[in-house]
Amino acid sequence: MSCVGHFMYSRCLFHLSKVKTSVPWRGSQKRLFSSTETCRTVMPAWVIDKYGGNDVLRFTKNASFPIINYPNEVIVKVSAAGLNPLDVSMRGGYGAATLTMKRDPLNIKQSGSEFPLILGRDVSGVIMECGLDVKYFRERDEVWAAIPPWKQGSLSEFVVLSANEVSLKPQSLSHTEAASIPYVATTAWSALVNTGGLSKDNCAKKRILILGGSGGVGTFAIQMLKAWGAHLTVTCSQNAERFVRGLGADHVVDYTAGPVEEPLRALEKFDLILDNVGGDTERWALNLLKPWSGAKYVTLVTPFLQNTDMLGIADGMLQTAATMATKAVKHLVRGVHYRWGFFAPSGPALDEIRAMVDAGQIRAVLDETFSFSQVPQALEKVEKGHARERLTTIIKNYRCAWLLIITQSFYSC
Repeated sequence: MSCVGHFMYSRCLFHLSKVKTSVPWRGSQKRLFSSTETCRTVMPAWVIDKYGGNDVLRFTKNASFPIINYPNEVIVKVSAAGLNPLDVSMRGGYGAATLTMKRDPLNIKQSGSEFPLILGRDVSGVIMECGLDVKYFRERDEVWAAIPPWKQGSLSEFVVLSANEVSLKPQSLSHTEAASIPYVATTAWSALVNTGGLSKDNCAKKRILILGGSGGVGTFAIQMLKAWGAHLTVTCSQNAERFVRGLGADHVVDYTAGPVEEPLRALEKFDLILDNVGGDTERWALNLLKPWSGAKYVTLVTPFLQNTDMLGIADGMLQTAATMATKAVKHLVRGVHYRWGFFAPSGPALDEIRAMVDAGQIRAVLDETFSFSQVPQALEKVEKGHARERLTTIIKNYRCAWLLIITQSFYSC
């Protein structure tokens, strides 16, 4: 996602109370351009200075204030932020080779230039400043977004994002609730819509199997697909059965009762399988698809980042391409499609999801509250905790108050 052109903005957060000029915006409204005699260069944040365990986390009052580098970017004041298992993996260096290349494609910067690194993929907050090319948002808009992993995250007071990664927050949700959704929502949307080819117009009565349905991505996928009229079979543990049925699952298979493939083979075959589990599921899951009918198997557990970490960018990408091509051809001759799904930040996808949330078709699930000083403990909880938990951390610091929502996904419970 390289950007063409470059526009350098000052390192200032302009106070909206000191307005100097305005231009027409959204009909009768005005878009405000503000200025002030003071500017901020630092902000409070949780950062890491190297890869490792929880001991590498460090709180600082002097994290660099985000800069608008391109005219299509916005600065968002964080009202609620989210952690996912991806953040735990990134803390340990997972995907470092690929993400470093994305941040510095010409390899100009020195090794370790990503530090200090701020984690957090989910954000809900208020736009404080807009680049000159931003047309669909204005200052003071309440927004939500899923932050790309190569960008600085949301465990900070402010974050800078591209306008196409941002969407207006659902009016029916608080910032706390809203921050639990974007990452899992855009991941599920990418896998099911972009890769799986599903939509609200073609999903009715399709038989869909979700492996690991009580995790973050699974719980969102259940709600979205149910709203679109699909018939859903879900695997989870017995103690999660009532939970997933309440979200819309039609049939639930308890994977703790024995080999899960046996009861699944007794069912009618499926039009699409979403795999949040990985492991040996590929060995038997594709046999559950309807052959020669366009049925697809989409897995979110892929070796791409692991390959590039171990083999380097060039060799890792070659290995990944060879693996993908081999598996795709192997299953295509059997009449089914094999696909990989990836997290893909998307403001337009969140626009669609916002409408479903405000219509009551998708809801947020929250459980527990932490203080901001317990962010390391919260990350540890994500690493060790139960997949369907939503953990909330209240943050009140340095003239701001924001919340940390910990959303667990990609893990079957």
